[in-house]
Amino acid sequence: MCDPPSVNGSICVDIETIPWGGQEHVVKTSFGSISVFVSGDRSKPALITYPDVALNYMSCFQGLLFCPEAAALLFHNFCIYHIDAPGHELGASAISPDEPALNAEHLADQVAEVLDYFGLQEVMCMGVMAGAYILTLFALKHPDRTLGLILVSPLCRPPSWSEWLYNKLMVNVLYFYGMCNLVKDLLLQRYFCQELRGGTGYESDIVQACRRLLDERQSVNVIRFLQAIDQRVDLSESIKKLKCRTLIFTGEHSAFRKEAHHVANQLDWRFTALVEVQACGSLVTEEQPQAMFAPLEFFFRGYGFYRRVVQPHHQLSAYHSPSPTSPLSPPCISPELLSPESLGLKLKPIRTRVPSNNV
Repeated sequence: MCDPPSVNGSICVDIETIPWGGQEHVVKTSFGSISVFVSGDRSKPALITYPDVALNYMSCFQGLLFCPEAAALLFHNFCIYHIDAPGHELGASAISPDEPALNAEHLADQVAEVLDYFGLQEVMCMGVMAGAYILTLFALKHPDRTLGLILVSPLCRPPSWSEWLYNKLMVNVLYFYGMCNLVKDLLLQRYFCQELRGGTGYESDIVQACRRLLDERQSVNVIRFLQAIDQRVDLSESIKKLKCRTLIFTGEHSAFRKEAHHVANQLDWRFTALVEVQACGSLVTEEQPQAMFAPLEFFFRGYGFYRRVVQPHHQLSAYHSPSPTSPLSPPCISPELLSPESLGLKLKPIRTRVPSNNV
């Protein structure tokens, strides 16, 4: 979680205007019921989120949304629809074994049905790891409904042998022993860098909090999501056709760093930017959410979105926020705009096109 920013003589965030609350909706789809937590003013453009395996919106996006500047940017411009994978919502019960198994394509189709339920035509998408794959697949199936993609440590290709064995081990242990310490350790290794997981002799507070939240997950529900994402197909050729703007985040120590670079290489470089955050694992939204703010702000400017701010003398002001422009309008991000110096962040060089020999 981020600390509130201090007043630096120019602007500070109007934290009181951020709508932290929301309402949970259970949406019945052709592939079973799914939980959607809606937060913000529903008259605003929609931002949908999708978390990674064994996470829900709270454990995956809390750090980003509790970071005051990022929250002010997001809630000022969007109503956020947090879509949890089936059986991953807070207080979820075990899914009946009689329920048919789902694959990634079914989960992407569920997203479309959620949009229909809320009457949403176009949405901004933010997904993390497995959630990024599902929202990318949704964007391929429904390009006319996708304003843009924000992908955190995204997946694109089928599982490697190491990932497949890793997931197979988790499924077997979950089946026989439930959410035991071994499974939690494997999941935390998936999310966070080694330093936070005990590289300095003890687990950080954020890792300990995530470990406690994993206790709430039902083993059978996690197994279903793991098996669904293990059956994913290669999207490498398909995503070359995507024309929506895409902002990709990955950590320097992410297990899916090479995969994120591969995704960036396949996408149209005119509409794509890659941000690699130093000393960070895969779950950038929790581990280093403050590193996401400046790139997100530049990204949203291309759509006419700006953050709500308060001047030092407490005179409320807001940038003009017109309707989103077409995803095919000129790219909103350039290498100059997203240079580490201009962002004021300790980031590795941010590229709009990544040479394959760097991966």
